Amino acid sequence: MPRPVFRAERCKGCELCRDACPKQIIVMADTFNCKGYRPALCSDEEQCSGCTLCARTCPDVVITVYK
Repeated sequence: MPRPVFRAERCKGCELCRDACPKQIIVMADTFNCKGYRPALCSDEEQCSGCTLCARTCPDVVITVYK
């Protein structure tokens, strides 16, 4: 089963990954990281198809999808 891992402290909250996700399971956190941004996270890892569109879209290489 694919597992997306987000490095929350590096995320700028640009939401590009959220827009790229075909399953619409990426959301923005309710809390802020050390840089003052709301980082992205996966709301339902079991729904992740492992397509890696989120990781390929991220300009800061914050996301890794383990298969």
